[in-house]
Amino acid sequence: MSEPIAAVSALGLEADRVFNVLMVGVGGQGIILASDILAEAAMLAGLDAKKSEVHGMSQRGGPVFSHVRFGRAVHSPVIGRGEADVLYSLERIELLRWASWGRPGATAIYADTDLPPGGLTAYPEGVDDEIAARFGHVVRFDMRDLRARINPKAKNTVLLGALSVLTPLPLDAYVQAITALVPAGTADANLAGFEVGRAVATAALAADGQE
Repeated sequence: MSEPIAAVSALGLEADRVFNVLMVGVGGQGIILASDILAEAAMLAGLDAKKSEVHGMSQRGGPVFSHVRFGRAVHSPVIGRGEADVLYSLERIELLRWASWGRPGATAIYADTDLPPGGLTAYPEGVDDEIAARFGHVVRFDMRDLRARINPKAKNTVLLGALSVLTPLPLDAYVQAITALVPAGTADANLAGFEVGRAVATAALAADGQE
């Protein structure tokens, strides 16, 4: 691994603080790659990082999730129910299914892509309203509105841009991790999407009174 790019003491994490991100979606959306990037960014920042994932059903339509935990010392890769600081989701029903894993006041970052998980033919009404009611803060990505600004294959890194606004990791750590881990020839598109995600999140959180 590369040399850490920031001193751990500069990241604002208390000695025993572990930051928890639960990442969910369905097969084919890039959840595992996104979680790899987040864990790598944390390690580049000089932190301990652990992850646990399930992708045995990662055919298109099957649920996929990954727990990512980082801090000065992380002893378990699994996030307990009610302990996630942020839920990152590329599919809305999976976000609601995992909502109870968020701590009180947790933030949800999600894409409103229409890709119902296996067994569901259509979304029920009021999904976005229910998400808003379940979380302290919400960053919603209107993928139709963003279609002209992002590469559709970079949705996972678009949402990582939003995550970068909320996590105590240096921006350079994300940039280096994305560049190292995305498929060859796609770094520019992914980094551009990452910046769009940062801009959307900054605006949403400011409007929500979090910034």
